Amino acid sequence: MPTSLLDDLRRLTPSIRTLAPRIEQDGTVPEPLLDQLRTLGVFRLTAPADCGGLEADPGTLVRVFEELGYADGSTGWCAMIGGATGMALGHLPPATARSMLDDPAFLIAGVAAPAGRATAAEGGFRVTGRWAFGSACRHATWLVGGAIADGRPRLFVMEAGQLTIHDTWHVAGLRGTGSHDFSADDVFVPAERAFSLAEPPTQPGPLYTFPPLSLLALGIGAVALGIARAAIEEFGELARTKPAGRSSVRVSVAEATALHASGLAYLLSEAGGVPPSSTTLRLAISTAARNAARAVDLLYHAAGGTAVYESSPLQRHFRDVHTATQHAMVSAEVTELIGADLLGEEVKKFRL
Repeated sequence: MPTSLLDDLRRLTPSIRTLAPRIEQDGTVPEPLLDQLRTLGVFRLTAPADCGGLEADPGTLVRVFEELGYADGSTGWCAMIGGATGMALGHLPPATARSMLDDPAFLIAGVAAPAGRATAAEGGFRVTGRWAFGSACRHATWLVGGAIADGRPRLFVMEAGQLTIHDTWHVAGLRGTGSHDFSADDVFVPAERAFSLAEPPTQPGPLYTFPPLSLLALGIGAVALGIARAAIEEFGELARTKPAGRSSVRVSVAEATALHASGLAYLLSEAGGVPPSSTTLRLAISTAARNAARAVDLLYHAAGGTAVYESSPLQRHFRDVHTATQHAMVSAEVTELIGADLLGEEVKKFRL
């Protein structure tokens, strides 16, 4: 499955790259492309295999999201959100997960932050809240929202049609992700679609023993690295058509290539750990995102004035990668927590 899926995605990559300017201009990934990704199983990557998902290993997730980030940052980001959020089905009753995956249009997205409140009701909960950064929310069939219930954070899987999407995504980069706010107003959620990451998953597979927040964060570093690889290729084409003849330009492309390769190798190494270390895995994710941004910065500056024109993909890669690195899961605060843990200081592990 992994080799076949990656081969299929690599064949699709050239057409995605052609669509990238339109995706940014329209602020959304076109439905025909999403349908192709659905058909390939991208949005079922972390869903349970016995319920109709692919239950792919973390290394496959890294390679898939890096490839799609290379094709287009916004497409890679939406694929990452949909593909990784499918792990929620590993925490639901199998019958519930199967019924959701029976829909060929299945795409689950959402926000784990407990920005809502939930009150117990007969057979489930009533949920009210508003969540920011809802990437791919306009395309989702299901949206997850975090909320406080009985004083504790829980996650609620809601039908997308029951929610309101607010047009808020007017940003510098990753414009095509459509990461709008979405809200719920007293929406009923059956008990079988509510869960806590602090509780054991319902599925026994090794994917669901992977640190859940790290699984969600894994794709951030991978997509960022894909954007960096695209920038390296674009810069190479620019340098061949307009030879600069400057040693600093050659040094920049060499350093950018090393930053991408080392970030990807570290991420794959930590993602394949058995069992994975939450601390060093999150360090690898943060390092991947920082390496990617540094690589793009080197190339953007080396390209000079050419990079500022809208016709240059380098300016889009620059904006996209720096939007990705603003995500809370790769923030300086997380890196500080990692450092504290490496020094033997007491930290809240669940945050890593």
